[in-house]
Amino acid sequence: MLTTSDFRKGAKIQYKGEPFEIVDFQHVKMGRGGAVVRTKMKSLRTGSVLEDTFRSGEKFDSPQLEDKDMQYLYEQDGIHYFMDTETYEQVPLTTAQFGDARKFTKENMVVKILYFKDEPITIEPPMFVELRVAETEPGFKGDTASGGSKPAVLETGAPVKVPFHIEIGDNVRIDTRTSEYIEKVK
Repeated sequence: MLTTSDFRKGAKIQYKGEPFEIVDFQHVKMGRGGAVVRTKMKSLRTGSVLEDTFRSGEKFDSPQLEDKDMQYLYEQDGIHYFMDTETYEQVPLTTAQFGDARKFTKENMVVKILYFKDEPITIEPPMFVELRVAETEPGFKGDTASGGSKPAVLETGAPVKVPFHIEIGDNVRIDTRTSEYIEKVK
């Protein structure tokens, strides 16, 4: 059980039968009334953001969440297949369930899938991934000194900004949380 005094950014609670992650919270003491906690929460199932106010000391259940390492196998007819790295069980997920993680996931990559009540709800790619640049404008001599960036498309279809010296076929490391270029990989 969690109470409002246990709220922290990133804490996970079960509210109205659904798993939520605390995005932001604020303890507010009214004049004569009791203290309240204004909370902004993100649904782990749908990704929607909900704002609500709770009385101080209100109790919540901890959601029964489980992380599993799964290997992305392939996509066929809009269904993406993952394999549990421990039991070798295959799990099919739709493109909607795959969500934004698809931008940084390629075949044979191991990702974390978060389960709530034995149902997969979110897919989390590794924090940093190495992907090949599929499309970008050619660089010109002297561009590297300017420190600017140009648009590029990765092999998974994700758009990113890369430095001018990056060319088609180069492997780059990307931060999946921010979609930012980190470095060129040899």
